[in-house]
Amino acid sequence: MSTTEISGAPAGTWSVDKVHSHVGFAVDYMAGTFTGSFADFDATVADGVLKGSARVASVQVKDPNLEAHLQSPDFFDAERHPELSFASTTLERDGDAFTATGEITIKGHSEPIRISGVISDPIADPYGGERFGLKLEAVVDRDAFGVSWNNPLPSGEPALSTKVAIVADLQLAKVE
Repeated sequence: MSTTEISGAPAGTWSVDKVHSHVGFAVDYMAGTFTGSFADFDATVADGVLKGSARVASVQVKDPNLEAHLQSPDFFDAERHPELSFASTTLERDGDAFTATGEITIKGHSEPIRISGVISDPIADPYGGERFGLKLEAVVDRDAFGVSWNNPLPSGEPALSTKVAIVADLQLAKVE
């Protein structure tokens, strides 16, 4: 018997604790995985809706030249599309399994998406507040968003996969 809860988030309004949260991405590149993150992001849960965004100009990787390339029209086009965003249409919980269905917007283009992961129950924190956690992941086809740059290997195969994992590890604090 399933214990699926259609409004799978705790009641109330919750805002991300940016110090204790992370939003990033991972993509297969040549013989390994390339990862990056966004330093400036936001997430809220209110009235059964999860919303999140990340500022493209805050992308962080281990090379400043590559950060600039990721902000260029070859990738995110930060000048014309300064933000990535997500808004849920449904939230489902089954035990600690969590799924958010909604729409993601990258480079000005929106697509439906299903994000899955785990949720923790709200706990009292040491500062008199309350918080819960979400660990989420979804895979998108970057070509669908016009993020199509690639560099062919000598074999002719693309160096960079079209499949990108978007990951979020969030602590959300209850707003009083």
